[in-house]
Amino acid sequence: MANISGFSKLSKQEKVDWICKHYLNNHQEAKHKITQYWNSDAKLQKLHDEFAENTISNYYLPFGVAPNFKINQKIYAIPMAIEESSVVAAASKAAKFWGDKGGFKARVLGTTKVGHVHFICPAKAQQVEDFFEHIKTQLFADAKPITHNMEKRGGGITKITLVNKTAELAHYYQLHCHFETKDAMGANFINSCLEQFAKTLEAQAEHYEGFTSKNRPEVIMSILSNYVPECLVKAEVSCPIEQLGTTEAKAHEFAKRFKQAIDIATIEPYRAVTHNKGIMNGIDAVVLATGNDFRAVEAGIHAYAAKDGQYRSLTQVELTDTQFTFSIEIPLAIGTIGGLTSLHPLVKVALAMLGEPSAEELMQIIAVAGLAQNFAAVNSLVTTGIQKGHMKMHLMNILNQFEATEAERQKAVEFFKNHTATHSEVVKYITQLRA
Repeated sequence: MANISGFSKLSKQEKVDWICKHYLNNHQEAKHKITQYWNSDAKLQKLHDEFAENTISNYYLPFGVAPNFKINQKIYAIPMAIEESSVVAAASKAAKFWGDKGGFKARVLGTTKVGHVHFICPAKAQQVEDFFEHIKTQLFADAKPITHNMEKRGGGITKITLVNKTAELAHYYQLHCHFETKDAMGANFINSCLEQFAKTLEAQAEHYEGFTSKNRPEVIMSILSNYVPECLVKAEVSCPIEQLGTTEAKAHEFAKRFKQAIDIATIEPYRAVTHNKGIMNGIDAVVLATGNDFRAVEAGIHAYAAKDGQYRSLTQVELTDTQFTFSIEIPLAIGTIGGLTSLHPLVKVALAMLGEPSAEELMQIIAVAGLAQNFAAVNSLVTTGIQKGHMKMHLMNILNQFEATEAERQKAVEFFKNHTATHSEVVKYITQLRA
């Protein structure tokens, strides 16, 4: 173990050599693995190297496809980047199930994104409010050089309001700002606007007669929010209950159990977290495949799940005497231009596969992927149990760990059709097979 000064200035090969020397005991196999994942195309590798800092290799995830998604009467093959077994298979199964029942319907409910200038001001509340009204027009005017191009695309700053938070934190106020960023996720645009607002606020305060040197506003920070409760998308599926089973009785029993499962996830946070994690399996996989920020999406969606003070299911079920409706409503701030969407070659392929969607169309596709994943998971839970399908995929991972031959894999798959594929049982079977 060792410290180093100037690590970022080393070449990639020098970084690898230093890591191997000080942290991997000069392990030649480790060095080989690191370099084995370099792309043979030097230009392409350089592109990947520059996505982040101190890059020493590429980290691969499976890039899969879930076909047969009918969304608003249009058929999609959805790209998914994820390493978890059975996610793509489950989404595909749900797509097939709903394909002949009208498919998925989705619509965007809003596209407003949010950012804040957080500041402290010990002046009286009325003074702060008067000051805000005094500078409001100037805030928009000073940001014009930043907003000019976005406005030409139909976006820009839509609203700025002053929020008094002094009851919760002494002297704390915020400029609560709304933005429309069209097909861009818009983080850089929003943050640039916010930083300009902060400059205008402090510059105007210097000469505002309502303040003294002791009670002027002091900006603490300016930053967008990943909580976007007004940037919403809704997706749903619906069919007569009788189509959910092979007999009317079985269909009604399934619908009842399915709704009970959703109701449990609505009132029980322990269940809701795992329930929503499964939804995010589908959402994150598409977000990642299309070059968007899955951490921001995760944070915003989980905050939305707790918007009424308790963490709850993101999906809902409505049952009438004859009809089953399953839906999801989530906040989703994503883009189809800028960032990795313009750089990463596989992201370009993913977006092309989806027909070069607008941000609003991609919002709908992502929401549908989450709903499909949840339908597949809850379907398994209330019928066969989650492990049957999951362990079938997990079996392949275990066999790969043991570098099983094709003959061994075929025998193992056949054997575990009628046996539970736990790790220990698979190890035991392979050992006996080889003995």
